[in-house]
Amino acid sequence: MFYEKFLRNKKLIKIVLEKIKNLKLKRKVNLMEVCGTHTYTFFRFGLRKIIPSYINLISGPGCPVCITEEDFIDKAVILSQDKKNIIATFGDLMRVKGSFSSLEEEKTKGAYIEVVYSPLEALALAKKTEKRVIFLGIGFETTAPLIASLIKETKQKRIKNLFLLCNHRLIPPAMGALCKDKDINIDGFICPGHVSAIIGEIPYEAIVKKYKKGCIISGFEPLDMVLSIYRLLVQIKKNTPKLENEYKRVVKRKGNLEAKKLLKEVFKVTDASWRGLGTIKKSGLELNQNYQDFNAQKLIKKKIDFKKKNNILCLCADVIKGKTSPFKCPQFKKICNPNNPLGPCMISFEGSCRICYEYGS
Repeated sequence: MFYEKFLRNKKLIKIVLEKIKNLKLKRKVNLMEVCGTHTYTFFRFGLRKIIPSYINLISGPGCPVCITEEDFIDKAVILSQDKKNIIATFGDLMRVKGSFSSLEEEKTKGAYIEVVYSPLEALALAKKTEKRVIFLGIGFETTAPLIASLIKETKQKRIKNLFLLCNHRLIPPAMGALCKDKDINIDGFICPGHVSAIIGEIPYEAIVKKYKKGCIISGFEPLDMVLSIYRLLVQIKKNTPKLENEYKRVVKRKGNLEAKKLLKEVFKVTDASWRGLGTIKKSGLELNQNYQDFNAQKLIKKKIDFKKKNNILCLCADVIKGKTSPFKCPQFKKICNPNNPLGPCMISFEGSCRICYEYGS
């Protein structure tokens, strides 16, 4: 309660905002908040309306549902059509469309699909059924250790009917890919606090060194956000890009050593495809050789011809990449809304379009 009152103190926020105004930068500045929860804070507390107009805040690919490619959904749909399988998934994935169907559509046709709130629910489900339980593993470094723990426990308890369809992604390689895109021209990053609690500070140093982009690891309260913006602007004005940790009350330099050990034990790093960003080298995780018995990919017997639909109405790919904002999409709040989403950015509660819809006014 103390932290919440302190970090939402209007007087303190106004003091930092005054410092931002006094910097008087003479050019437009593009800052990307990588995490969807940061986007949520910016809109929910009206921060975008009170910062100077020369600061352009760009929402990045920080929503794990939003960056999920159609081919992953296609695989999940194919697996759900097998009566021997039960799909266990987080709720946001249900409505995301693949190239020919969605999990929600398959459930209306009789597929056994369970929405879970914790990976351990999938384990409990596997213990009380003879069917194969397939957990859809999505998320960044924040959720991946939980899934690693699930698979490790499954092996230790010799449970043979729990499998993982893996779609975990790593944030720093995606940030590197965005730095190379001249269409976006990012001046600095507000780095995700949740992910950083796991990986620590060190992985961002390569971004600063190679691309000369300032990085601030930020918390999620309003004061955290305006402080992070201010510190990035100071770096830009002095032309001294560096890594700073505003979220030291949670994020340690080396991160969560136990969680990182779990990730290394269960997964291996691989090239991976992101919606809107394409294939990024060493940006994904997949089960390593010691845990291949739990890989749901091997259960797919049907050959899938992945043909991405060119949905010209949906600009989710450009929103994820930071090339446009939801407000510039001609379908936003017209055809596309939470009850009729054209893409995953309007489905997920961490999606930029959904956040703009809920709090943009």
